[in-house]
Amino acid sequence: MNLQQFRIVQEAVRSGFNFTEAAAVLNTSQSGVSKRIKDLELELGVELFERRGKRMLGLTEAGRAVIGYVERILADATTIKRVTGHLRNPSAGELVLATTHTQARYALPDVVRRFREEFPQVRLSISQGDPGDIVASLREGSAHIGIATEKLSEAAGLAAFPYYSWRHIVIANRTDPFVGRAGLDLAAIAERPIVTYGQGFTGRPLIDAAFRDHGLTPDIVVAAIDADVIKSYVSLGLGLGIVTEIAFDPGRDSDLVVVADGLFPSATSYLAVPRGRFLPGYAQRFIQLCQPELTAAALRAAIGPEPR
Repeated sequence: MNLQQFRIVQEAVRSGFNFTEAAAVLNTSQSGVSKRIKDLELELGVELFERRGKRMLGLTEAGRAVIGYVERILADATTIKRVTGHLRNPSAGELVLATTHTQARYALPDVVRRFREEFPQVRLSISQGDPGDIVASLREGSAHIGIATEKLSEAAGLAAFPYYSWRHIVIANRTDPFVGRAGLDLAAIAERPIVTYGQGFTGRPLIDAAFRDHGLTPDIVVAAIDADVIKSYVSLGLGLGIVTEIAFDPGRDSDLVVVADGLFPSATSYLAVPRGRFLPGYAQRFIQLCQPELTAAALRAAIGPEPR
């Protein structure tokens, strides 16, 4: 067994059991992927993948039992590289953040600026994806810190810390008839076309629940993961927009107006790291820049002891 075989198994699962796609990601051939997996199966004495002819259908029972260990081994291999690099130079290295567009675009710029001032030798990489991708990146060890609203506080194996709380607001084109109208409620909003976030992004479940609890079915005509996209379509007059308050700047968004606030419950964005895994000092400092009330001792206690 070797790490390359484990990487191939992991990528084969990620690609939906498409060995051609996995080979492209790994910069090898489809036949090479098949051979290394077959060699591993022969060594283990079990088949990891269900096959129908040359097609891969999924994991066998043995494959499902093994894949978690494969991912853990690969994550630990990544951690070893990070530990040794940190020991060589504690103030240099790489910090990988896995986050959503909203956090990267609106919540993090000032924190990133201050972090860069403190750690000019640390390379900062921001990987954007959906909350499910962020959890996966943390578990597999390809990211140090995850930042999102959904999933992080509930995911097993992660230590999550509240970052900040926020609400959704309703915005409209400056020429919209709702501008200046007082007392708008959810029923009035639901009568209009709505542009807002896609499922699983930036508190969308809270939006859906608020309408549902009032017996309303909103007409969501455009759903996007990017608040800038939402604002663009609202500017075009396609409907009312529902966005996080942090995404609205009266100066920058001069063609838009907030027409309703306080209609939706507050949400909390979280910072998360894997439990029991090495976290460089500069990564811990990044979390404290986001959440100054979190002490180093509390952070270490939540993460738990590293393996010895």
